[in-house]
Amino acid sequence: MRAARAAAEDLTRLSRTDPPTPFLDALAATARAAVALADQEAAGTRAERARHARVLLRRALAAWLELRVPYEAGQVRMMLAAADRDAGHDEGVALELRAARAAFAALGAVPDARRAAALLDAGRRRPQDRQDLPGGLSPREAEVLRLVAAGRTNREIAAALTISEHTVARHLNNIFAKLQVTSRAAATAFACAHGLA
Repeated sequence: MRAARAAAEDLTRLSRTDPPTPFLDALAATARAAVALADQEAAGTRAERARHARVLLRRALAAWLELRVPYEAGQVRMMLAAADRDAGHDEGVALELRAARAAFAALGAVPDARRAAALLDAGRRRPQDRQDLPGGLSPREAEVLRLVAAGRTNREIAAALTISEHTVARHLNNIFAKLQVTSRAAATAFACAHGLA
């Protein structure tokens, strides 16, 4: 986290140019917001950090939209949904996820659109529907995650669960979105930490 903080600060210093550079401003605001959301060591409660991140993310979103960079705007909307969730703004979560899903779908960014849709769907389900599995995972997603944590390939998981490799990939996209991770290693770490491995 220290390295991420330093990188965000460096980017912020670089963005302070005369004349201003909107692209660097957007990058710096996005980076600082990402650090604010992820930094467990920062002062304040999770909700307070989320409120701070939301201010930065709104600035970044406005800049990306003005620059007409829809993919980055969609990514910022995903982060805004996470910040809204942490700040307790449930309506904001759904609004940002729908906007992100639409932006990604329009760009043909299918994995990103699926991730946004999975998070939107997870937010609609009642907690009892999730059977108290960590991260809002469905029972099938928990099975897939257990096999990933065991070092199985997509082909091996498909064979073990009698589903297609395409379905395994879709489950992995949903798992990554719900757990907010980007790799099998990070998903495995989550599984180990939550007794799913």
